[in-house]
Amino acid sequence: MSEDFLRYDLMIEAALRDVVRETVETVARDGLPGDHHFYITFLTRFPGVKVPEYLRKQYQDEMTIVLQYQFFGLKLEDDSIQVTLSFNNVKENLIVPIDSITTFADPSVNFALQFQNAGDTSEESEPESAMPSDSGKEAKPKETEKEKEEKRGEVISLDKFRKK
Repeated sequence: MSEDFLRYDLMIEAALRDVVRETVETVARDGLPGDHHFYITFLTRFPGVKVPEYLRKQYQDEMTIVLQYQFFGLKLEDDSIQVTLSFNNVKENLIVPIDSITTFADPSVNFALQFQNAGDTSEESEPESAMPSDSGKEAKPKETEKEKEEKRGEVISLDKFRKK
């Protein structure tokens, strides 16, 4: 077998992260169309992530936010998502680098992307969830793998393209 000098796995992941960038730019400019909404899971300890300390203590490894009903000031700047969300009726500013994102999903169209990160070494860790209290939703309960697959549809995993 020949050695992969071109690193297609890294190119594919970069292209898929561009989907997240373009989506955020479009929504920041035009708002959320139709029933679209996003679940964004990210590594809270990733360099450049800015979340209030009490949230970082509660979600020490991963955190999921929902952009649906009440979010403010969404923009893409310096390769990071900047947004203000309400947690227990307190507005908090978050900065989430695109490279810290492990999952980006839009359940309204059964779309999800799952990313690998250099800082993420655990293959089977369950992401923790933190949903803004004003979003009209409660923190989601743990789901079985089958329920997750039914909700998300096909998750694009880059593992099959990676060098072992």
